[in-house]
Amino acid sequence: MGSKLKRSLVCWLILLPFVVAGLFPFAVMIITALKTPDEVLNPTWWPTRLAFENFVTMWQATNFGPALLNSVIVSVVSTLVALVVSIPAAYALGRFRFRGQGAFRVFLIVTQMLSPIVLVIGLFRLVAWAGLIDKVSAVAFVYGAFNIAFTVWMLQSYFATIPRDLEEASWMEGASRWRTLVSVFLPLAVPAIVVTAIFAFINAWNEFVIALTMLRTQESYTLPIQIFSLVAGRYTVEWHHVMAATFVATIPVAIAFAWLQRYLVRGLSVGAVK
Repeated sequence: MGSKLKRSLVCWLILLPFVVAGLFPFAVMIITALKTPDEVLNPTWWPTRLAFENFVTMWQATNFGPALLNSVIVSVVSTLVALVVSIPAAYALGRFRFRGQGAFRVFLIVTQMLSPIVLVIGLFRLVAWAGLIDKVSAVAFVYGAFNIAFTVWMLQSYFATIPRDLEEASWMEGASRWRTLVSVFLPLAVPAIVVTAIFAFINAWNEFVIALTMLRTQESYTLPIQIFSLVAGRYTVEWHHVMAATFVATIPVAIAFAWLQRYLVRGLSVGAVK
């Protein structure tokens, strides 16, 4: 027992600087969001009073509500699009053998090395040709397309660990391949699907370059663009509003992690022990 306690203390002491470094920006963000405008740039750590009204004035002055709604729509739609395409593709990649399968796997990895900024001009011309500039739906489908390679790669590695015997038993009972996929296979893959959905959602929630290129009016802005507009091109930056908006923008992701934590742990650890 003593040796385990010592190992735990050593691990915590090693990890403590990284934990502090990771949480320090969030602490600065929250404290700045709760400072009065006169105290934001003062070299003091704690405000004289907690200005919770900053969140109310920020919401009223920055068009935060529509931007929050746009981000939710874009992230949810893009995640659903990616999953609808990726689940059957990952199932086929994990269950069937076909010519060029190895090359296709390599292709999926290579696409993850491409930054969206490399393709943003071509995407802009394609979306402009379709007449979808400044459309939230267009951004959602572009995000979904970008997430497909990642979600296929994530899901197929997990699908390969599910025993074939379960599917074969279902086939022997007379179920079709599609019925087996829906009733037997997918329930077993829920942890991996949830983990993949979380990462796809976060990728869409935080994306900046594509949204900045394709969204032109404030009514269609997503949260990263709306928060960026509070800083860019201004002589005076209201940092208490910027930090309040940034803090509120992190809440949906934190709620998603807290709500789906049990699936996240299961999905990340699955496959470690077969």
